[in-house]
Amino acid sequence: MSDTSKDSEVRLGKSANSIVDGLGAVDSKVDAMTRALKNDPDTLGDKIFKAAVPALTGLVAGKIFQTLWNKGAARRHSGSSEDDAQQGLLMTLLFAGLSAAFGAILSQLSVTGSRAFVSHRQVKRQNK
Repeated sequence: MSDTSKDSEVRLGKSANSIVDGLGAVDSKVDAMTRALKNDPDTLGDKIFKAAVPALTGLVAGKIFQTLWNKGAARRHSGSSEDDAQQGLLMTLLFAGLSAAFGAILSQLSVTGSRAFVSHRQVKRQNK
């Protein structure tokens, strides 16, 4: 055999070993992910509930805040003047900040509540 054929065999053996090592790493990662999935106590319904309730709560809270703000702004609205443009900008910024804070607080509370509800359901499921 020539030196070039031995070199190519050595390179081929090294690349085959690296491929096998890579597949072994993928296999162990898949096994770990499978174990994590099987040990996860959340059902699909639990995951949907924990995602949907906070989102819907934030949406509804934002709409309620906007409705209340619009009712209050309609009462305060005076005749048209040059000050209305300046106050309009300030009121818009105030609305944006307060609305975001209100929505964030209620969304966070609903996240906590939905997690507690799902945990309660999981305990009941395990006790059956």
